[in-house]
Amino acid sequence: MPKPLKEGQQRLFFGALVVVLVAFGIYLSLGGFSGGGNDRLGTAGQDQAQGQAEPTGGGTEVLATVPPSPIPTTATEDMKVLEWLPLSEDEVKAAAATAQGFVAAYGTIDYSKSPEEYYKAMEELATKDYAKTLAQSSGATSLWGEMAKKKAVAEGRADVKTLQSIDKDSAVFVVKAQSITEDEDGFKEDLGDFAVTVVKKGGKWKVYDFQPADAGNRGDG
Repeated sequence: MPKPLKEGQQRLFFGALVVVLVAFGIYLSLGGFSGGGNDRLGTAGQDQAQGQAEPTGGGTEVLATVPPSPIPTTATEDMKVLEWLPLSEDEVKAAAATAQGFVAAYGTIDYSKSPEEYYKAMEELATKDYAKTLAQSSGATSLWGEMAKKKAVAEGRADVKTLQSIDKDSAVFVVKAQSITEDEDGFKEDLGDFAVTVVKKGGKWKVYDFQPADAGNRGDG
């Protein structure tokens, strides 16, 4: 049988045991085996690192570590103006040809023929609605009989002066018009500038509006 401890030895043993238990309790209160302290420190470190790498709810922008690449610029003498237009060069030319052809037809009149034939030449280059408006509002027929008696013939000419405005479906040109009328009394010339609005209809350019240049109206199709 084990030998019993003496009274003094027992007191010393229990005193040491109390010290060990107190120390162990303090250790557990500081985190002990759970590793919670290290986890909290690690989480805080991660949060801080993320806070430096990502914008917060305040909308803070993250600075780049390298400078952005500068965009290329074009020297004035190398600028290609036609590339800025919403239409290709060929489309602009086609629109201008319609405007110019319409003005030339407007100034070309053979009074020995019927007014219907005169308007037909313009109607082929105009929208349906505008062709009707033109035929109803034109005053050309009011002197038709008188001019026919004089065997009058008018030759119309036209030349585009400027492109006033343009978008992908319409364009407005200022066109210089000339109409030279010859009859038994001699010659008469009419000159003027007109604003001609053309619009794209069914893949073709048609005249939408035609007025003196100082009162020209840009059509919307």
